[in-house]
Amino acid sequence: MARATRNDSWYLLAEKSAQQSLANLPFENQGAVLALAQIAEAQHDFATAIRLAESVGTPDALGHVVTTKLALGEVEDAVAEASRLSEQYPSLGSLTLKALAHEARGQDDQALAAFQQAIAAEEPDNSAASAQARVFLGRFHAQRGDHSLAKGLYREALRIVPDYPLVHLQLAELATVKGQYRTAKYHYQAVGGPTALHGLARLQALQGRSATEAWKVAETELRRNVEGNALGHRRDLAHLLLERGDPADVAEAVALMETETANRRDAQTLDTLAWALGSAGRLLEAQQALQEALDQGVRSAAIAYRAGEIELALNHPVQAAEFFRRATEIDPTFTPQTRQRLGLTKQEELR
Repeated sequence: MARATRNDSWYLLAEKSAQQSLANLPFENQGAVLALAQIAEAQHDFATAIRLAESVGTPDALGHVVTTKLALGEVEDAVAEASRLSEQYPSLGSLTLKALAHEARGQDDQALAAFQQAIAAEEPDNSAASAQARVFLGRFHAQRGDHSLAKGLYREALRIVPDYPLVHLQLAELATVKGQYRTAKYHYQAVGGPTALHGLARLQALQGRSATEAWKVAETELRRNVEGNALGHRRDLAHLLLERGDPADVAEAVALMETETANRRDAQTLDTLAWALGSAGRLLEAQQALQEALDQGVRSAAIAYRAGEIELALNHPVQAAEFFRRATEIDPTFTPQTRQRLGLTKQEELR
């Protein structure tokens, strides 16, 4: 429920319930242990999440091992774990995880095959997982420039689960990229929460309107989450600070990302760290962070483009040109305007 609503109080309630369940029935209480593993993963306590999930050993628990390995940047291990899981327990869920692991490794053909197998294995009594698989597949296509196919998959997911928050967020992002700001606003307003508030602030900035108050509202909500329960919103807050573009915020963004990457090392998190370090003039460290992300194998136009920017700032024009070429190869629609609409650079840059 917390993942769907982005309401962290659900996690806190679930944690209390699971702990009470273990106190009442401490032996063979796999459900409570798995709940605590899920909460540990959400809080980015990944070592605890893996330990608890492996102690349960059910397909659901092993699925959390896969997602935790991905968050740690241990992509090869995640691919191996997901492959074993999907072979032992072929299902919509396990095959979707396999697709995500292959995607993180940059193995696009294997990822697409696994997504297709996942959807073929869906069952009518698991509509949420069916919708989620389509959202992930749609995002895969959107990040490679096939916006029409992505939109069709998002719409299909929305028919399966009306008002599914994750679908609205992806439709909002897609509409923003296409400059359809009114449509994007509708989808963000259908969700609420800090991610949507951040998106609404971005829309105001993109339209050339004063977004000062909108940025502040989103920032306040993100800070409440970060300071109140440590459920892993540091990256989101750092992203907002960097995108808003106030130089006074850069030091805090760096500190947030250095804390976040102490254990979370997935490619997107490393990319945000590199953004913060680059903004602080720490170019060699930014280069190293991006190289770690690229070494995981991920095919991301956004990461390749940022790597090109860093190389350009380091006066390496040949390497920069190769990264820019790679970004276009991954997503032919990826331009500086697209990048700004995705919120991957500070909003003042292209005014």
